Amino acid sequence: MAQSAQYVTLGIAGELLAMPVERVREILDLQPIARLPGAPSHLLGMIDVRGQGVPVLDLRLKLGFMPGEDDGDTRVMVITATVAGADAVIGVKVDRVHEVTVLDSDRLEPPPGAAAGWRAETIAGIGRRNGRFVTVLDFERVFGAADIAVFELA
Repeated sequence: MAQSAQYVTLGIAGELLAMPVERVREILDLQPIARLPGAPSHLLGMIDVRGQGVPVLDLRLKLGFMPGEDDGDTRVMVITATVAGADAVIGVKVDRVHEVTVLDSDRLEPPPGAAAGWRAETIAGIGRRNGRFVTVLDFERVFGAADIAVFELA
């Protein structure tokens, strides 16, 4: 029997999102972030992770959601994403991390194509967990060319 893909589910602005578990290196409590002058609003700055400088992006802002308030559930997920053909270590600030789980089906539905002007390329597919829709992000496409130079700092 084939093993089902596992995902880390996370919350952003009340929405349920997911990413493949193999991309997640660790999940950290929110910590002080060293700001970078002139950086785009979604790039919060840098944190130290075991002696390595890691850029931190606010996933809310990167995905076009309104800014939110940090609370006791806010986390930084340290992930590995392939950017310009190379692996980059990136911190992603999220509202909360729910669980590591499998989805109700191994098959993801394609993102809807009906919304004109909407950037669906950042979505790998739509799944379900306990009857609720889960948007599985394609992190290789979430980060654009403007982010690549910042990742090279790490």
